[in-house]
Amino acid sequence: MDHKICLKVNTDLNASSEILSWFEQINHAQMINQQIWWQCQTLLIEGFANIVEHAHKNLPKETPIEIEVCLSNQQMEIRILSRGEAFDLEKQLREVSELKDNEQERGRGLKIMSAIADKLSYEKIADNYYCLFISKFY
Repeated sequence: MDHKICLKVNTDLNASSEILSWFEQINHAQMINQQIWWQCQTLLIEGFANIVEHAHKNLPKETPIEIEVCLSNQQMEIRILSRGEAFDLEKQLREVSELKDNEQERGRGLKIMSAIADKLSYEKIADNYYCLFISKFY
C-alpha cells in the first residue's frame, strides 16, 4: 500500500463529519475518479454507522472505533476495528431483501455496501475485537 491513514473516534454517529473530513486527506492522489471516491465515502460511512448501531449498541459512547484506510495505485482498503458482539455478515446479507424489494428502514446499508465493495467481510481478530474489512478496486 502506498498511503495509509488511521483515526480513532468514539462510538457516536455524530463523528461522521469528522470521519469524512479526515478521509478527504487521502483524496489528493487524483488516481480515484469521482464516482469511485463517492462509493468509497459511502462504504466508509455505512460501515461506521453499522458498527455504531449494531456492534457497539450496548457499549458506552467512549468505546473507541479505529479506522484505517490504505490506498494503492489500484485499490482502497478500509478497516473498521470494533469491540462488542459477534455478527454473521454473510448470514445477514442472505436474510435481508434485495435493494429493489427492500422497503424496510433497516438492513439496506449492508446490501448497499455489498453491491459497491469488491470485498466485504467482518471477522474476529481477538477476544471481542472485530474487523469490518472493505476493499474497492479502481
